[in-house]
Amino acid sequence: MNAPAEPAGEVAYAAASGLLGSFWLLVAIPLASAAVLLLLGRRADRWGHWLGVAAIGAAFVLGLTYFFQLRGLENKSAELSLWDFIAVGDLHVDFGLLFDPLAAVFVLLITGVGFLIHLYAVEYMAHDEGRRRFFAYFNLFVAAMLLLVLGNNYVMLYFGWEGVGLASYLLISFWYGRPSAATAGKKAFLMNRVGDAGLAIGIFIMFATLGTTQYDEVFNGVGSLTGTTVLVLGLLLLLGAAGKSGQFPLQAWLPDAMEGPTPVSALIHAATMVTAGVYLIARSNPVFSANSTLQLVVVSVGALTLLLGCIIGAAKDDIKRVLAWSTVSQIGYMFLGVGLGGGAYALAIIHLLAHGFFKANMFLGAGSVMHGMNDQVDIRRFGGLSKYMKVTWITFMMGWLAIIGLPPLSGYFSKEPIIVAAFTRDDWTAWLFGGAALLGAGLTAFYMTRLFVLTFHGPKRWTEDIEHPHESPKLMTIPLILLAIGSVVAGGLMVWNDGLASWLTPVLGEAGEEHHAVLSHTVITILSLVVTIAGAGLAWSLFRNGTATEPQPAGVLVTAARRNLYTDAFNEAVFEKPGIFLTRALVFLDNRGIDGLVNGLAAAVGGGSGRLRRLQTGFVRSYATSILTGALLVVAAFLAVQAGWLA
Repeated sequence: MNAPAEPAGEVAYAAASGLLGSFWLLVAIPLASAAVLLLLGRRADRWGHWLGVAAIGAAFVLGLTYFFQLRGLENKSAELSLWDFIAVGDLHVDFGLLFDPLAAVFVLLITGVGFLIHLYAVEYMAHDEGRRRFFAYFNLFVAAMLLLVLGNNYVMLYFGWEGVGLASYLLISFWYGRPSAATAGKKAFLMNRVGDAGLAIGIFIMFATLGTTQYDEVFNGVGSLTGTTVLVLGLLLLLGAAGKSGQFPLQAWLPDAMEGPTPVSALIHAATMVTAGVYLIARSNPVFSANSTLQLVVVSVGALTLLLGCIIGAAKDDIKRVLAWSTVSQIGYMFLGVGLGGGAYALAIIHLLAHGFFKANMFLGAGSVMHGMNDQVDIRRFGGLSKYMKVTWITFMMGWLAIIGLPPLSGYFSKEPIIVAAFTRDDWTAWLFGGAALLGAGLTAFYMTRLFVLTFHGPKRWTEDIEHPHESPKLMTIPLILLAIGSVVAGGLMVWNDGLASWLTPVLGEAGEEHHAVLSHTVITILSLVVTIAGAGLAWSLFRNGTATEPQPAGVLVTAARRNLYTDAFNEAVFEKPGIFLTRALVFLDNRGIDGLVNGLAAAVGGGSGRLRRLQTGFVRSYATSILTGALLVVAAFLAVQAGWLA
């Protein structure tokens, strides 16, 4: 494994020309289709879903075309400046796009896997009255994610970043009639705002210190910043990345996002939203590589999160929530990779792409199981489904074997190198982070095998008069088959002859000086396979005969894992309840203090006016008496002054 490299030299991008001059269509086509579906409304109900699928398919074909065009360019970049987005004083921001090796692989992931998920969703959402609206939000989501990865500056990235946040809220709470879905959407939206605030402040610091938000100008100016400025800037970017990718301490929203339709879960977890944080750190590699403390923080967040996701995932019984916590864990591996820096940047991207295949495969497989089981999600109430849903079983098996990292499937080629890289740090932290990655591999094998066995093997535990398991239609199984193929071969193809790592070199830089791991590569690989097989074997032996269909008393660790290791309770105690108390106190102050003062003054004036109004009787004799009384008082006062009584 290679150690972190020195910051790259001058970064420069070439203006797009020829066919690449039209790569703005990658964003425009999905966005236009979303606009058409929203504006036409119910008039597009009959065919709107096919427009959504066709738009993403067209974007994928264009992405492939642009990818091959990019391969032929010497500097491997194409930049478009479409118009002035912000021009105020010294702040100048283009609405600009950048198509380079990193953006290209993300475009292919988003549109390729996204197209298969769209195709699957046509049948999955067939009986939902809001299918046309669903595809409008779906394509808005894809368009925002494409803008995020194609922007040539941090403001464009932030524009797409917020678009992704909006679309995810609309999709997670798509079935807003369900209180749980509405709550999950709000939770995702609010927790992401925390991370987004960090990213926004980081962008402000860029402009304040460097006078620009353009990628090339920011990266070329990093060397002129103080170490403290780089650290603060990097931590703010990390906060934004943690929010969008569901990493500690902002991971709680991601499992709750399962309240949306299953295709949404697949798109969020495999091809779009949660990969945005990894993209941000990889894109900002000159910033993170410039400060070793910053890299240590990123590695620590990744290692902690991958273990947290594994432990909680092992105690969940909802098929989609197990997969959600596995995403939290696998993204943790990616953060571990980008935190290690150097050649590990490319390893993280390889794992991200491989994960896109096998996680989409398993989420859509979970949706197929739900489709055949009357929307049942409790794995304790499955069992024996391999006899009834053979295509779903086989394809899910490929995803399971890939995620636990057994060779020769994709996960082995993408995750095992990150474990090796974790053991290459030049101090005692090699054992800490390497051990965490190794332990995570064993735990992943355990809880994913538990999920697979309880779902497809052992005695049937469903209620026959409610659930009638059956295989899904071809429009759902064909994407499963294609994603299963990717789960098998994608990892090996990406690492073949260092193909993807070499492709990403213009963006992520050359690997630095090679350092040896504290253990040999062979020993680490053997240990990884041993703990993986041990974890899978333990789960198989424990659950091959099924499990109780109702929650059973458990020990301290399992109870804590069922309660998300009390992270939600911590957030409620430290942030939510004090926030509620502060809000109620401010409301009381507003009602009784500010409003009370204003309303009291108004009441005093109104009451006094009412009493004075009683003097206006309309009778001349009353007015004459008042005048006489007043005159007598004035004369009496005058005489008193003259007599010296009031001197």
